[in-house]
Amino acid sequence: MTLKFAIITCSDTRSMKEDTAGAALEELIKKEGWEVASHIVVQDDRVLIAGSILEACDEIGADIVLTCGGSGLSPRDVTPEATRDVCDREVPGIAEAMRYHSLQITPYAMLSRAIAAQRGNTLVINLPGSEKAARENWEGIVSALGHAGHMMAGEGHDK
Repeated sequence: MTLKFAIITCSDTRSMKEDTAGAALEELIKKEGWEVASHIVVQDDRVLIAGSILEACDEIGADIVLTCGGSGLSPRDVTPEATRDVCDREVPGIAEAMRYHSLQITPYAMLSRAIAAQRGNTLVINLPGSEKAARENWEGIVSALGHAGHMMAGEGHDK
């Protein structure tokens, strides 16, 4: 199964040119043989982030939406809240796996408020905004994403 991804970088300070985390995720997705259908940068604004997730899910038809940034403790970090606003149900094991994997590297991983959730047949995963942390979190979950895609498509456990 070829998964279609959308990347939404949530930042008040980065442009596409400065979005090294999003660029790294594009590289990692393509390395798996998957497609990047969209990559944008939006401000740390709950309504804008939620709208971007809706567009990625409902208009672009992404199988997986990766948000990048806005999941920490800063007052402007609202990505988890925006994700909850537009998703149907949470998938807590993904966020738990990311934090567990990252805790092997840094104690700061426990400060992440990242979530993963579904909107219909699309999986939305909050990743950190730094390139290093985004790569580390990706490493902790990538092995399960293909199976998640099959499950969301209703293909069952045989794939």
